[in-house]
Amino acid sequence: MQTQTAGNRLLDADRPDTVRLMPEEATALGQQALERVGYSGEDARIIVDQLVDNSLCGYRFAGLPRILAIAGDEKTRRDRTPVRIVRETPVSALLDGGNNVGYIAAYRAAEVAIRKARTSGMASVGAYNSYYSGRNAYFVEKIVRAGLVAFHASSAYPRVLPPGAARPMLGTNPICFGFPSDDGPVIFDMGTASFMWGEVMLHAHLKKPLPEGVGFDEHGQPSRDAAEVLKGGVAPFGGHKGYGLSFAIQALGILAGAGLAKGQVRDYGFLFWAVDPDVMLPGGEFKRQMSEYVRQIKETPRQPGVDEIRIPSERAMRERERRRREGIVVDRKVVDSLRVL
Repeated sequence: MQTQTAGNRLLDADRPDTVRLMPEEATALGQQALERVGYSGEDARIIVDQLVDNSLCGYRFAGLPRILAIAGDEKTRRDRTPVRIVRETPVSALLDGGNNVGYIAAYRAAEVAIRKARTSGMASVGAYNSYYSGRNAYFVEKIVRAGLVAFHASSAYPRVLPPGAARPMLGTNPICFGFPSDDGPVIFDMGTASFMWGEVMLHAHLKKPLPEGVGFDEHGQPSRDAAEVLKGGVAPFGGHKGYGLSFAIQALGILAGAGLAKGQVRDYGFLFWAVDPDVMLPGGEFKRQMSEYVRQIKETPRQPGVDEIRIPSERAMRERERRRREGIVVDRKVVDSLRVL
């Protein structure tokens, strides 16, 4: 465990109610917990590698606390079957997620997208019969590090209320773009909800109130009680613009195989598009121009008081490297709960 000294300030402060874990310690803790609730060693490692990476990038709510949600989800107790391709062409595939958590189904879909795009120049891959998949940037970065341009949209179980509605009809529906460059991946990842569902669950577990104006109870009334919001939903970000984008992503989820049940989307739909940039700009020209594009943005004249202009994903990747050395901070309640699963 590292301690803070003058001139060596840690990225995340230690508190009495937190535990600092090095990445390998967090991985072991998560892997053991997942295996105890029935996951194979391979599947547990696929999941926990994503969760630890989320924490390294600064998304604590998308890290180890998610294992508690996975363990408590009724879907975990249903039969799971291996992810399989049910429909395929040289440039496309549709995967049945086999009732596996999305960390596994989306991971397998990203693998297929990489393989097909490398062979055919581009690929469209969808996956359904799955559920929560975590941070889209993880899968997109995997595709980008294979030298491909990537797009990923994920529709989800309804958690978001359309403006004026009294019940949720949209998922939190994140969308992500990724681009290779000579200097590494450039990733833009965003959710279309005003507050991410994993963070609502973490607030409920820690009994912390939500910010004003983001949550609704099961009757569609505003609420800051995270436990009540878990029965209701949250608002889209940005009003009607966020609502419109979320609507479009939900439609892409239907394209990925996520069907309708009882008047609304019940399944999750993961859609990946991958393109080899050489089919448009051969010889590595796209990667070179991306690096130049990033350089020009970074060197744009700054307003007074601004130290740096960052590009999407720069903060997360920078913090990832620091936390690999310093460790990640996890709430003690979460660690204790994982140890007794």
